[in-house]
Amino acid sequence: MSERDDAYFDHGADAEGAEAALARCVREVVEFVDAGGWDQPPQMFAIVSTAALAAAEPALLDQLADGAELTPVAQERLPADVDGGSPALDEFLATTSWPASVSGCALVEEIVVLPPDAESDLDSALAPLLADRDAADHAARIAAESHPERRDGRLIAAVLRDGPALALLQLRPHEDDDDPDAPVELLTYENLAPNVVAALYATLDAVEDDD
Repeated sequence: MSERDDAYFDHGADAEGAEAALARCVREVVEFVDAGGWDQPPQMFAIVSTAALAAAEPALLDQLADGAELTPVAQERLPADVDGGSPALDEFLATTSWPASVSGCALVEEIVVLPPDAESDLDSALAPLLADRDAADHAARIAAESHPERRDGRLIAAVLRDGPALALLQLRPHEDDDDPDAPVELLTYENLAPNVVAALYATLDAVEDDD
């Protein structure tokens, strides 16, 4: 059990309940973003207590999901130079913080997904460039985007302060399979996007003063 899990239990919370609440909140994030279609820039969401939000903003009651413990709040669009998976996104997250009233946060970014064997070949090809991170990142993005077996996808990562995390992958449908009425299919893998999850946790470590 991690230190974050220990802290969560120390607060008397039910871990399974927290995971379920986070999963429901993430589903709301996915539906919100998916309604805007593909080719969107990365977007951040604050995750807040629904009860606290209702108390602070009674006018929003009709817009809040019934029975949801957590509610995602979309943030302003990220700067134009912040692309999914770019160093600029890493730098943006490194300078992001939240007030104590925020229970967690989520990031949605579009990425390129490669099959495992292609990723291995790519790692080998980029090994000589690893000393120069920017050069390696640029070369990796160009190689991935031009790969014949590439798939576009959407990474959804969310964390709760001193609580659980969730990372999911949504693959962009092929043009001939694109049914606007089809439910969104979300995939998960062991150890998916650990660096993104860690970066999101770090944004919650530096607490801003609430207004």
